Parts: sequence; structure tokens; C-alpha cells
Amino acid sequence: MINCILFDFSAYGGLFAAALLAATVVPMQSEAVLVGLLLTGDYPTWLLLAVAASGNILGAALNWWLGRGIERFRDRSWFPVSEQRLMQAQQWYQHYGKWSLLLCWMPIVGDPLTVIAGVMREPFPVFLLIAGTAKLLRYLVLAGVTLGTMA
Repeated sequence: MINCILFDFSAYGGLFAAALLAATVVPMQSEAVLVGLLLTGDYPTWLLLAVAASGNILGAALNWWLGRGIERFRDRSWFPVSEQRLMQAQQWYQHYGKWSLLLCWMPIVGDPLTVIAGVMREPFPVFLLIAGTAKLLRYLVLAGVTLGTMA
């Protein structure tokens, strides 16, 4: 019984951690963890989706929060983005606006997009609604494809 509970905790905890890290600049693939757990058939799909989406949305929220405060360090030598790149990103976000957050689930562009939303002072409730929807939909589609191929 205890081994079963620990196994469940490590499965859900590992999925949450992978999803959270995948939403930050840390190179991580939460999709592989989710698909692996779905394929076992040992866990309720709705719970796996809730855990993955929660972790990924929390990671995006951390990026937004970092974006809110990162600009004050733009003149430091260790700042990871050049002044020109930061201005380009801000102009891009200003042009496409909050709806560009629907792309926050995509590799490479998604994580910086959530940071720029913070830099651009996107209101957090709007950010959370749009980014959260995009991230949840990504996992729903992934689960649908995975479980659809098993049928």
C-alpha cells in the first residue's frame, strides 16, 4: 500500500515538476512524461491532465512574474538579452498583443513570450486566462492523440 502511494506521488510529482520546468527556460519535455503515464493506463487521464496543466501554467506564471521585474536589470553586463533583442520582442508583442499568448505552448518561442508578456505589463488575469487555455488545450490534444492511437 505504501509503495503504491509513493509510486503515485512520484509519478504525479514528476509530471508536475517536468511540466513546470518545461514552461521555464529550462530545456525539459513534459509531453514525454505525460504520454508515458497515459500509456500505462494506471492513472486517471483527467488527473494527469490537471497535474500537467497546473505545473505548466505555474511555470508560465513564474515567467510572467520574472518579466515584470527583469527590465530593471537590462543595463547589467550579465543580462541574457541584448537591448536590441529586447526592444524587438517588445515591439513584436505590442504589434500582435495578448492573443500571441495562444502560442505560448510552442517550443522555443513560447517561454520567452510569457516573459515578454510580463515585461509588457499584460494584466495577470488576462495572461492567466489566455496562456492557461493554450497550455491546457495542448495537453488535451496530446492526450487525445495518445489515447486515440491506443483504441
